[in-house]
Amino acid sequence: MDIKGIMEKMTLQDKARAVAGVGFWWTPAYPELEVPPIQVSDGPHGVRKMYDIPAEKRMGTITSVCFPAACASACSFDPELLEEMGHALGLECQAEDIAVLLGPAVNIKRSPLCGRNFEYVSEDPYVAGKLASALIRGVQAEGVGTSIKHFAANNQEYERMFCSSEVDERTLREIYLPAFETAVKEADPWTFMCSYNRINGTYSSENPWLLTKVLRDEWGYDGLVMSDWGAVADRVAGIAAGLDLEMPGSNGVNEAGICKAVEEGRLSEAALDQAVENVLRLVEKALDQKKEVTVDWEKDHEKALAIARECIVLLKNEEKVLPLSGDEKVALIGGFAERPRYQGGGSSHIESFKVVSSLSVAERYGTFTYNRGFSEAKDEIDEELQREALAAAEEADKIVVFAGLPDVFESEAYDREHMQLPACQNLLIEKLTKLGKPVIVVLHNGSPVELPWADKVDAIVEAYLGGEAIGEAVMDVLYGRVNPSGKLAESFPIKLQDNPSYLNFPGMDHKVRYAEGVFVGYRYYDTKQMEVRFPFGHGLSYTEFRYGNLRVSRKSFTAAEGVTVSVDVTNVGDRAGKETVQLYVADRTGSAIRPVHELKGFCKLALEPGETKTAQFVLDERAFAWYDVKRGDWYAANGSYIIEVGRSSRQIEYTTEVHIIGSKKLPLPIGRDTQLGEILQDPATREYILEQMKPYFDRLVPNDSESMEMVEAIVRFMPLQATRSFYEVTNEQIDEIVADLRKLVEEAEQK
Repeated sequence: MDIKGIMEKMTLQDKARAVAGVGFWWTPAYPELEVPPIQVSDGPHGVRKMYDIPAEKRMGTITSVCFPAACASACSFDPELLEEMGHALGLECQAEDIAVLLGPAVNIKRSPLCGRNFEYVSEDPYVAGKLASALIRGVQAEGVGTSIKHFAANNQEYERMFCSSEVDERTLREIYLPAFETAVKEADPWTFMCSYNRINGTYSSENPWLLTKVLRDEWGYDGLVMSDWGAVADRVAGIAAGLDLEMPGSNGVNEAGICKAVEEGRLSEAALDQAVENVLRLVEKALDQKKEVTVDWEKDHEKALAIARECIVLLKNEEKVLPLSGDEKVALIGGFAERPRYQGGGSSHIESFKVVSSLSVAERYGTFTYNRGFSEAKDEIDEELQREALAAAEEADKIVVFAGLPDVFESEAYDREHMQLPACQNLLIEKLTKLGKPVIVVLHNGSPVELPWADKVDAIVEAYLGGEAIGEAVMDVLYGRVNPSGKLAESFPIKLQDNPSYLNFPGMDHKVRYAEGVFVGYRYYDTKQMEVRFPFGHGLSYTEFRYGNLRVSRKSFTAAEGVTVSVDVTNVGDRAGKETVQLYVADRTGSAIRPVHELKGFCKLALEPGETKTAQFVLDERAFAWYDVKRGDWYAANGSYIIEVGRSSRQIEYTTEVHIIGSKKLPLPIGRDTQLGEILQDPATREYILEQMKPYFDRLVPNDSESMEMVEAIVRFMPLQATRSFYEVTNEQIDEIVADLRKLVEEAEQK
């Protein structure tokens, strides 16, 4: 495609039309310029291609395979698995003539109440970035683009199209932007999708700091930026800010506004040309990589099953009540056994190829009875259903309850009002625990729930929304045909009120304050040493793993050099299994207020009984750094850092201390209000200020040592200008001292 030649033939009206979608899913076509349209489709865990049925005056979606939603797939902690899923999705898109799959979604799980958490990856930006990058690489390897979303700080559904996320820059840089940044640098998504919300008062769709300064200038992104559907406020401002494509278009309204703005000089034609070029480059890329594909839907269903098996998390297993034996009489209870909740609602909803429930395959595993017990669709106590379930449970050796959140509890467009399971489910589970039989609970949910009976049941299996094959995957885990290996990609607080965003979610007056700052998820719970139901990274196995021989390539290094960390893991149990080794870094330099530790690496190892493998991690400067707004850059201070390696954020097996050297300190800003303590701590200025202030310091020295601590505190926190009240010094003399101190700092910097 001759993009330059095409643009030369375009009128201003043609260009304005080129940067707006046609219908809901298409880019505009220019037959006279040989530019065909391309189609995009909702995702991200299945192909949700829409079709029109004019005769019936309705729209529908094609049938495709529903893979595990991000809430589940993230628990695999397996980038290779996510990349494999991406390949399957990419081929399905090719078969359906889809050029761009809208996903993955990497917004951070700030609150358990966000209605769209099922579609998001994690509360941790490192995990979100690594797993999203893997999915992107898989999809795009098949010649289909992705659209990573929603850029940025879209962490709730309440007022999502209008509210302003009030969040400081350091928090944005450390929590809400890194997953996007990682994807740019490791996977290069074809497109970005901007979010609906405002950030500190400015809509994402017209935010030059977000779309140009950070995304393009700093991260080097050169792909296309599109809007979320209906997210454009001021189209002219959006083009100037770096928004290329408006979706789904505005029926010509904004196109006319673009033309008028260019004609009146309010929008440069160069900015419009750049947007047009980015759209045409996307079309060209899609056409160049188009290929004929025939999908084996049954084979993709088996892939969805294999992935689901890797995502299930064994949260609790007292007295090794699991796995079940085929000889045991098992009571299956709960509507989700018959009709599993396996995906979320809204724009990611898939018309699934084939849904397999646990009940439909149960006869393959052993002897069982089934009673509904409660509805999977609503919170309604049915006394008769409960009586039947309790009677069946009385006759069983073990009881398996399939519980979870009904579809209506979680969806795009609204948030949850609470973190509780339906009362009818909690009531029946409580009654079952009083029968004196082992009780196992299987959860089908898109985000954490409160578990008031957690200490009374014997086992808890978190299935999340595991895709269309989740019923079979759950039975494989329950009966030990598959050894569970999932780990939680989010924390489970005991109650909603424990969540750090609780007092500021979902906000008021059309604003939501991110007052918790960088203390999101485990960063908050672990720093506060707060009890949680299940910690980030937690997940059990049917075998046992032993850690040992933690080692680092060097104990002291510059931030630019980084360090390699290795640890050995041995399967000391009697069956094959997989363990996800997690590496956390704890900053002990005191250079900033930081979480007690942060995840900076993970590695999933498959181990046969008796086998030992080594998990290796390469830590670069960013693994140790925090974002210093004064510098406008990342900074790893000199000093001590603790490397922690373990099974979860709360189960650290080994630690070792390392030291960073050679980092450049931020020059001390000198002014009348600079504290004496800061000046005394800086080697460049200490001797000078001691000499200048000697008479003052001499007068402050107390006769008794008991007063020394108070004097030291007074001096440490006193600004230069305050010495006027205690020492004969004028403003002019203070300004001279300030000038001398600045000179000393500059000279030290030059050295």
